[in-house]
Amino acid sequence: MSDWIFAFFHLILLLGILAYAFYSLLQRNELRFGVIMAFLIGYYFLVLHKAVKREIERKRKKQP
Repeated sequence: MSDWIFAFFHLILLLGILAYAFYSLLQRNELRFGVIMAFLIGYYFLVLHKAVKREIERKRKKQP
């Protein structure tokens, strides 16, 4: 259950930050957009990438 809470919280948080980045882009603040996107990409690779790959592999092994 705690994994679902963690995943849901991060999904909502990441979507909110992504929306704010695009809002900044619409406000013609390309620097803020670039910084936010760079940090989101870094966060994905440093924190989430390993877990995503593990989940994909787990689902592949589950399929007949």
